[in-house]
Order: sequence, then C-alpha cells, then structure tokens
Amino acid sequence: MFVAALRYTTRRLGVQPVGPHRVLSTASFAMRPSVGPTRLPYFTPCTTFFYPSHSFTLPRTLSTSSSNQAAYSDIPKSLPVWLYGCSAVVFGIVVVGGLTRLTESGLSIVEWNPITGVVPPMTDAAWDAEWENFVVPTLYYLLRYKLPRPLPTKLFFIGLGIGFQGVLGWWMVKSGLDERILKDGSVPRVSQYRLAAHYSAAVALYLGMLSTAIGIQRDRTLVENASSVRQLNHPAVKRFRGLVHLSGMLVALTAVTGAFVAGLDAGLVYNEFPFMGDGIVPPKDELFDDRYARTGTDKWWRNLLENPVTAQFDHRLLATTTFAVLSTLPFAARNLPIKAARRLAAVTTAAAVVQVSLGISTLLYLVPIPLAAMHQAGSVVLLTCIMALGGSLRKPSKMIRYLRRL
Repeated sequence: MFVAALRYTTRRLGVQPVGPHRVLSTASFAMRPSVGPTRLPYFTPCTTFFYPSHSFTLPRTLSTSSSNQAAYSDIPKSLPVWLYGCSAVVFGIVVVGGLTRLTESGLSIVEWNPITGVVPPMTDAAWDAEWENFVVPTLYYLLRYKLPRPLPTKLFFIGLGIGFQGVLGWWMVKSGLDERILKDGSVPRVSQYRLAAHYSAAVALYLGMLSTAIGIQRDRTLVENASSVRQLNHPAVKRFRGLVHLSGMLVALTAVTGAFVAGLDAGLVYNEFPFMGDGIVPPKDELFDDRYARTGTDKWWRNLLENPVTAQFDHRLLATTTFAVLSTLPFAARNLPIKAARRLAAVTTAAAVVQVSLGISTLLYLVPIPLAAMHQAGSVVLLTCIMALGGSLRKPSKMIRYLRRL
C-alpha cells in the first residue's frame, strides 16, 4: 500500500520510470543507482524519494513547497539591462576620449569639477537631482533585492571604478600642465603613462560591467535549459575556452600598447606597412636609443615605453601576433557542440579583420582623426566580441542557485 501510494505521488509530480532508472520529465537528467540520494547539479535539493533499488532528489524549482521558493534570493531581469546600459555609456565615453586626444583638446579646459562643480549643491532640489543620477540605481538593487554575495561586491567595485576613473582623468590632465613645458613654449602634452592608465581603467570598467551582465544572463539561460550544461564539459569546449582566454589577453595587451602609441604620437613615424624603413624591423640603434636611458639599467624598458619607434614596433608585433591567433578561432570552433560559440567565433575574427584594416589605414594616411577614432573604438568592439564568446562558454557560477525560474 505504501509503495503504491508513493508511486502515485511521484507520477503526479512528473516522475516517469525509464528502464531500471527514473528521470524527471521536466529535465533531462538521468538518475544513477546509488546508496544515498543523488543530487541534481546546480540546484538545491528539497524533497528526496527513496525506492528499494535507488533514490533521487527533486530540484527546488520543482518542489511543491511554496515556502521554499519564497526563500529564494531573486536577481531581477532589469539588473543586467542596467549594466548593459552603463557599459554602453562607458563605451561612448571611451570614443569621445579618443576624439579629445586626437583633436588635442584635452588641455583646453583644465578645470576638473566633479559632478556639478567644486562647490557642492546648495539646495535640496540640487542634492536630490545628484542623488538620483549617481546613487539611486545602485542602492536600489542593493537594498530592494537580496542579491547573492558576489553581486553586491561587484556593484560596489564598479561604482568605485567610476570615481577612480575621474581621479585618473584629472591626474592625466595635470601631467600636461608642467611649468617647465609651458616656460619652454612647447606644446602641452600629457604623460603617455597616465594616458595608458586612464584608457586601461576605462576599458576595465567597461569589461567589468559587461562581464557581470553577461554572467547573470548566462546563468539564467542555463536555468531555463539545464541540458546545455553538459555541452560545457565537452573536451572540445575545454580546449577552445583556453584559446579564447589567450585571445582576450593578447587583445587587451595590444590595446594598452596602442595607448602608448597614441600618447607618444608614434603613429606619425614610419607611415608604411609592413616595412619600417629598409626592413620589417627598424635599425637597432633606433629601437634601443641611448638618448632615452637615464641610468645604465633602464635603457631597454625606457625605449619600450618612451621611444616612439619602439612603441610602434611593439604595437605592430603584438597586433600581428594577436590577429594570427584570432584567425584560428573559426577553425578551432568548428567541432564545438555550442552553435552560438561557433557564430561568435566567426564574428570575432571578422571584427579582427576590420580592426587590423583600420590600424593599417590609420598608419598609411598619417593618422586622420576619423580613422584613428574608429581604430580606438574597434579595439573595444573586439574586446566585446571576445567577452561575448567567452560568455557562451561560461560554466554556471554560484549565482545560478539564486536565479528563480521565471
């Protein structure tokens, strides 16, 4: 009688027998015989059923207890949308920042007025406006929803990064107001070190927002389609994931060297490709010029970071290497079981072709502003493609247990 009643209950819950085992009709997880209860991956169990031959556990999303579902932390769908919007704003600021440097207008206004000015808002209405623009969105998600532990930390550092980026911008502009440069009558120029730091921080902030949004949506997709988790453990996916990580690091490093090229105006030397003078490699005395050394041990790294010829050669070398690696992505992805990853691999390679074409054209035509601005924006677009490609291969994170089936 007890066994018959138990079988009737499990049939009502959607459990059907398949051979000697049983599976959940609403998910494609096969249960293996075991001594103890078998737990489904990435879900918190709530109800366990025992049979003479084996046992299994229902995921909480299929539980009949409403109190268990109410205990779930909820990640709102609007959170990744908000992060995508913020990342789009940062992308636009990066493009405008490139135009600011190319037009040499970065030092035309040297006052740095955080938010509304040096003087804080003096009225309640002004304070309310500033509060709504900069604080309310983040506090809304932190206070309104019980977000899982990684998300509040990420949101905190994203907000901190926005403020830090403003400080870096002021620090960069300050380097162009050196009194020694102004007294000599030279053209004011910001430090290439600070320019690269400012650009790198902006890109890191952009990628942080984008990565967080992609991670949330990826986990939500895996909750809705749990069978796709198996594809992520395919040997071809594991190998390809390493290639994507290598590609991302190479693109990021190439972009940083491009910032040094911009800061040193290195695009105005050797306006030819692929040669630099009489050969592919410029003369050794130009690559490692003694005039850039201040001590006997800093010759090599000062030439790397302060010599325009060396900076351009490094950027060329890294760009060529990166392009060669990115060109292999569609071929390496052809055996992947994930269709989205195969498409994104092709898109990433296409973006790399466009980016290399823009870089060569910018060099050959003596750095015209439109081409140079598109080349800088193209580096961020390429990083975006790689981020999306990596997201399609991303394994479920710990946050997946907090995502409610909607």
